[in-house]
Amino acid sequence: MAKNAPVGDNARKGAVKKRSQVYNPKTDKWIKRDSETGKFMDSKSDGTPFKGVRKEK
Repeated sequence: MAKNAPVGDNARKGAVKKRSQVYNPKTDKWIKRDSETGKFMDSKSDGTPFKGVRKEK
């Protein structure tokens, strides 16, 4: 997983491993996926992508 230290600088050091995200235009949300199993894990309600998670094409 990615490191988030030092606390309070609002930056992530490195990429989040074994995760990807895809945009769903029907719901207008970004959805996070586990790269190993392909299962959907989480979605964001504000419409912005997850930080540090690679995007699928």
